[in-house]
Amino acid sequence: MGTESKYQMKVVNGDFGYVLEDVPHLTDYIPQLPTYDNPLRSNPAYSVVKQYFVDMDDTVPQKIVVHKDSQRGVHFRRAGPRQKVYFSSDDVRACIVTCGGLCPGLNTVIREIVHSLDYMYGVDKVLGIEGGYRGFYARNTISLTPKLVNDIHKRGGTILGTSRGGHDTKKIVDSIQDHGINQVYIIGGDGTLKGAAIIYEEIRRRGLKVVVAGIPKTIDNDIPIIDKSFGFDTAVEEAQRAINAAHVEAQSAENGIGVVKLMGRYSGFIAMYATLASRDVDCCLIPESPFFLDGSGGLFEFVKKRLREEGHMVIVIAEGAGQELLAAENSHAGSEQDASGNKLLQDVGLWLSHKIRDHFEKKLMMPITLKYIDPTYMIRAVPSNASDNVYCTILAQSCVHGAMAGYTGFTSGIVNGRQTYLPFNRITVKQNNVVITDRMWARLLASTNQPSFLSTKYIVHMEQRQHPPAQLLDGDDNESETTDLSGRVGTYLKVLDQLPCLSCGQ
Repeated sequence: MGTESKYQMKVVNGDFGYVLEDVPHLTDYIPQLPTYDNPLRSNPAYSVVKQYFVDMDDTVPQKIVVHKDSQRGVHFRRAGPRQKVYFSSDDVRACIVTCGGLCPGLNTVIREIVHSLDYMYGVDKVLGIEGGYRGFYARNTISLTPKLVNDIHKRGGTILGTSRGGHDTKKIVDSIQDHGINQVYIIGGDGTLKGAAIIYEEIRRRGLKVVVAGIPKTIDNDIPIIDKSFGFDTAVEEAQRAINAAHVEAQSAENGIGVVKLMGRYSGFIAMYATLASRDVDCCLIPESPFFLDGSGGLFEFVKKRLREEGHMVIVIAEGAGQELLAAENSHAGSEQDASGNKLLQDVGLWLSHKIRDHFEKKLMMPITLKYIDPTYMIRAVPSNASDNVYCTILAQSCVHGAMAGYTGFTSGIVNGRQTYLPFNRITVKQNNVVITDRMWARLLASTNQPSFLSTKYIVHMEQRQHPPAQLLDGDDNESETTDLSGRVGTYLKVLDQLPCLSCGQ
């Protein structure tokens, strides 16, 4: 889609190692813009709130666990309403677009953006762009009113529709100009926000007074820096239904095995948290921790051991786990991509189910009863739960406050429990991954009593890479640097055949 620009972030250095990675503002390229008193000054709902307006100098630290001699480190601009705004309410013409896959909470975000613009700032001209990015130039728009969106948070999906791809920068910005839009709210994941950054760049190049604001969306929780992404809590909660069903099926049969595939293309957060929440899972497989099937310390050996001990077991596997094993069997696997440029994954859950059946029933002549459950699209399509509804409300309100205050080229997100504005390029530069040398993964291993499928020597090696001596362990779950998944998996596989397995006690 293009290359990253120096205009996507403003860096301010202060005393004692203080660094502010700030977001752009309309006044960066349009000088002497008029300002207006924030309408919230006369809003009765907020008149009783003390210190409601955020100080212009308020920032939020990226890391809150420090030593007494630590430098102040990286900070981000605190989100919230400002005393002065850069748009007159009557002049605002906003639009909202949703892109990428479905996620619980999309309708809640749409609802709260519309309600915040109307009830807080008196903005009554909000357009909905139908069908993702291509909707700017190939689909209709709909007028979004508080009455129209009032109950949509009770439904799954998105009332605007969505799609992957379709990003044509010139056509999109031309459409924005033709419609007289001056606030663009984009809800989407990594690829969507990269596209939003390019739209911002083109708008800035044309010198338009148009804000581009994003709300990060990924059910996998793989966006870096922010505490979590909306829809994640709902996904973990909904995954419990599938795990419980698999456990009931497995427990009700001799040598019963339940296999549940959950979302997680590159990051295993849903699988990990659903496993920890359930306590009925015997083995959790995620992309960050490669596994192998045959031999000492392999998955088959563990399955056999668990069946002999308990008579049944449940396996949770993230969709991105074991893809290198499928690729080794099928040279064409992993070569195709979807419209967003994501690699099309093979059904690892179905593949694993067949492998287990073949090994135990044909090779070992051991009868088993295996049930495979894939609740992916059921989870994506449900309405958001109470926790995510509240989170979506706060994200949407913060986004609107930032847009009215003239900030652009940003996304809203929670960092260390505080609402912040983050530059586009800070959240699209890498993906958030489970750190398998961190305490949360250790908690999972202790919960399931599964082997790590990695050697002691290799774990020490990975810990040194991901947590060098100068880096703090506490609070860094979302910040450890990760390399390209395919290259990392290749390195894993090269050492697995040479190193002893942790489960063997060596």
